[in-house]
Amino acid sequence: MDFYDLDLNDLVLDALDDMNFTETTPIQEHSIPPILEGRDILGIAQTGTGKTAAYLLPVLSLLQDGGYPKDAINCVIMSPTRELAQQIDQAMQGFSYYLDNVSSIAVYGGNDGVRYEQEKRSMQNGADVVIATPGRLISHITLGNIDLSKVSFFILDEADRMLDMGFCDDILQIAKQLPQKHQTIMFSATMPNDILQLAHQLLRNPVEVKLSLSKPADGISQGAFICYETQKLGIIKALFKERKPERVIIFTSSKIKTKDLSISIIRAGFNARAMHSDLDQSERDNVMYQFRSGKIDILVATDIVARGIDIDDIQMVINYDVPQDKEDYVHRIGRTARAGKNGRSITLVSEKDQQYFARIEKFLGKDVEKLPVPTELGECPAYKKEHKTKKKGYYGKTGKYGRKTKKKTDSHK
Repeated sequence: MDFYDLDLNDLVLDALDDMNFTETTPIQEHSIPPILEGRDILGIAQTGTGKTAAYLLPVLSLLQDGGYPKDAINCVIMSPTRELAQQIDQAMQGFSYYLDNVSSIAVYGGNDGVRYEQEKRSMQNGADVVIATPGRLISHITLGNIDLSKVSFFILDEADRMLDMGFCDDILQIAKQLPQKHQTIMFSATMPNDILQLAHQLLRNPVEVKLSLSKPADGISQGAFICYETQKLGIIKALFKERKPERVIIFTSSKIKTKDLSISIIRAGFNARAMHSDLDQSERDNVMYQFRSGKIDILVATDIVARGIDIDDIQMVINYDVPQDKEDYVHRIGRTARAGKNGRSITLVSEKDQQYFARIEKFLGKDVEKLPVPTELGECPAYKKEHKTKKKGYYGKTGKYGRKTKKKTDSHK
């Protein structure tokens, strides 16, 4: 569908022309019309499908058309991380280029007092759109720096990540500050039970827009090493000695692993840095600047922090740990082979992670090529695609004193 087929404001369409945006993505095609109609939305689509434009374009069009209070906050967009908030803000600047009457401010932590005062002043003067991380917005609410009583649009971007990061209570607390009549738009890459529960609490008769998870791009060469946990570092060293690493992201399952692995890779003589939540914002910004500029070859990061990484020319993605969800696997390796380019993904599959990788292969509809572990690292485990799990009692394998528990009846399930 062409953007001109949608009932968007002419000035918004002028900005899209300047940006060479002509055809909508599926999430945009199915979300923009109901948002323009004032409907609540629950959108499920993976990252990279155009979700930001799917909610920004109709909201900006409605604000430009008028009928909303001046000198008041009319839209609040929640983001799980500062990096994503910055990306939304950048998109906002592009889409609203010709909208002189629509103002915005990005509100997030990790700044000095000067920035905090700028945020406070902009919100008190009634910025039309506030893009915020939950913790920072709660801080402003607590100090009485912001009035949300006239908000018409409440948008949750990457809602699943916000819940993963423990922001559910903050989101509900923020929602209590909103007027009874407002439009809620929620986007998420996945739909676990907690997302459904949150949607039930916040959304009124929502339109559901659910896109099936796309397979990885054809330009990604996927490979896997079936190995023991203790062999993983040796495999990475061998990969980097075989070919000099450039523009590589390594995903781990925890910030502790991120720290330890980056130290080990640096000690092995490679140019690497870690990206984790214990870094303050200036340190994170510096790491990203060095990685983007090519001063760092290897970035080691967790999924949550890496959500803010938006770089087009990643050469290789390495899954140090197998993601438990196929959505996370597609999201991770989708960092490479963008814009029609080629890229490579490597997954290190330990014994405990084989069941998760088998599920990923089932989703892919094919077996990922199994690469030989370097002989100097010793024997490696066999790959078992089928894993039988022992049935446990309701409280697990054993009782309080090590005795086997009795199997509970259905009434306890």
